[in-house]
Amino acid sequence: MRIDLISSLLAVVLFWCEASPKELPLRCMIQMVNYEGEGAYVVVGLVNAQGEYLDTLYVLGDDDEWYYELEEWWRFFGRSKDSIDGITGPTLGGGERTILQLKIQEDWLDRGYGLRFETGVENEGYFPEEVVIPLTSDLHNGKHPGEGFIRYVRLAKE
Repeated sequence: MRIDLISSLLAVVLFWCEASPKELPLRCMIQMVNYEGEGAYVVVGLVNAQGEYLDTLYVLGDDDEWYYELEEWWRFFGRSKDSIDGITGPTLGGGERTILQLKIQEDWLDRGYGLRFETGVENEGYFPEEVVIPLTSDLHNGKHPGEGFIRYVRLAKE
């Protein structure tokens, strides 16, 4: 009877280990264009094939008073949330760069998901789809150009 119990527990542990999604760590470098003015708020989100937000992975800009100006993300995040489900950091100014550590699930690859970078700068502009990078198994180290405040984004598997 004891062997049956041990076998059952082992089967449950093996099933759980196989069923849990595997994380893929990514380094993400964001290089901003040279511009004058306030620092940019940047949201890095997971989106589905239709471009709808599924999760917040990172937010650059820690003054929540201005989050509503990132309109697309704000509709997803909403006023009712107590805290952001992504990591936060300071805004990025013109010409600056930063390197973020992102964790994505391997089962997001090749299923229509993508990373979406949404940016806004007070009195300067708003780019809801500044950069969209499809999550495919052949993620490469190339530059993904931005359309506004981001010059480019570069991803690297760790």
